[in-house]
Amino acid sequence: MPSHLFADRPAPQPPERDAVDALINRTRILRGDMDAVRRDTSVIDDDDPQQRWQRALCDLAVHQLDDLGEHLGQLRDGIPRVTAAEPAGENPPAPAEPTGSLLSRVGSAEWNLLTDEVSWSEELYQIFGRDPGAGGLSLDELPSVLLTEDQPLLMSMVTDCLVDGRPIDGEFRILRPDGGMRTLHMMGEPVLDADGCTASMWAVLRDVSRLRRSQHIVGRTQDTLRRQEQLAQAEHRMAVELQEAVLPPWRGSLPIPGQGANGLDIAAHYLPSGSSDLIGGDWYDALPLPDGRTLLTVGDLTGHGIPATSAMAMLLGALRGMAVAGVGPGPVMGHLNQLIECSAQPALGSAVCCRFDPATGTLVWAQAGHPAPLLFRDGVGRPLPAPDGVLLGAASGVTYEQDEVDLLPGDVLVLHTGGLTDRSVGPDMLLGLAPRFAQARTAQDCVRAVVEELGSAERLDDACVLVARVEA
Repeated sequence: MPSHLFADRPAPQPPERDAVDALINRTRILRGDMDAVRRDTSVIDDDDPQQRWQRALCDLAVHQLDDLGEHLGQLRDGIPRVTAAEPAGENPPAPAEPTGSLLSRVGSAEWNLLTDEVSWSEELYQIFGRDPGAGGLSLDELPSVLLTEDQPLLMSMVTDCLVDGRPIDGEFRILRPDGGMRTLHMMGEPVLDADGCTASMWAVLRDVSRLRRSQHIVGRTQDTLRRQEQLAQAEHRMAVELQEAVLPPWRGSLPIPGQGANGLDIAAHYLPSGSSDLIGGDWYDALPLPDGRTLLTVGDLTGHGIPATSAMAMLLGALRGMAVAGVGPGPVMGHLNQLIECSAQPALGSAVCCRFDPATGTLVWAQAGHPAPLLFRDGVGRPLPAPDGVLLGAASGVTYEQDEVDLLPGDVLVLHTGGLTDRSVGPDMLLGLAPRFAQARTAQDCVRAVVEELGSAERLDDACVLVARVEA
């Protein structure tokens, strides 16, 4: 409805039709592109808040583009006029509008303060769900259909408009006779008479319920996504702290003197996955035992996050305790397998457990579905022949064999988890480092060579590498 604020105001000039047509065409193209994006998000996992949020944003964008296109169409076509074939004073039948179209969601009203006359458009009756025969609601009656908490806002806007001449621009919610609730956006201004006094008030009311629902869904899914991200960050911090608390406190080299001729120079390194958010159940450890021997171990549990790191902490603690008690590598693997089987959260894992005796230079070791240790001697590397052993947690009552190998001064033993190298390549990349290991003076130099060669690779899983160098 055009405003009657000033009778001598120059008539507004309509916009150039070609310019509006160009805007409509661009809106239609954008709407088509948006449809394509929305189709891509139509088949999604409803349990994924990220995807639900994306779909809600697409729906909201489509709704707003629909409204923009219809607004521009009205701007181009102008205000509908009564044709000569229609008798004056009679209301022509309303054109059939698609359900939920813009025209059916926008209505107008005027309240005459001098005659108490109320004039509502047909669309406004539809929005309020009110019978046109009952007439429009007066300004005094209008708050009665609003939600109680929204009534003060409407009364304040009407008062400011009628008393101070301020434009109306605000939203409130109404309850229809059928029990449905609608959210309306009201814009209006006072109509002044020749003396500058307020004679009436006009307003345009738009049903923005669908738009607000879409915005609410976007906000709700965004809040869910934000909470999930915060929870994931908190779990990641806890997993990192637990991993740092469980893995050996030493960093760099760990010299372990031998009782006989042979001591060990040990170094290890943890390599995160390509996605630093994935903290897995990888471990490494080197522990001097009470009888003078040394425990060397690496392992990996399936899964990521707190469940994986907590299970890793349980297994590594049990492994250390059994090693200190003098249990051999093979039986240790059997007991770890039973521990996983009896745990509340069963998992699969692989591990290598080695026990080095510096007095004899003998390494006794066992494995559970894990890459074999690599032995480097005189510039040549080879994997040790693996004794039988299945994955931890894969079967009950399994016996894990153990094997022995004699280590010589200058030998380098490399233990690593499966995520260090590409499974299709196997240990070949590590074996190719044999010349560098032969020139290395310390275990830390060997670890540095491994990190330089493989540390920058984009890995799918985290990994550990432990190097033990036999000292002369």
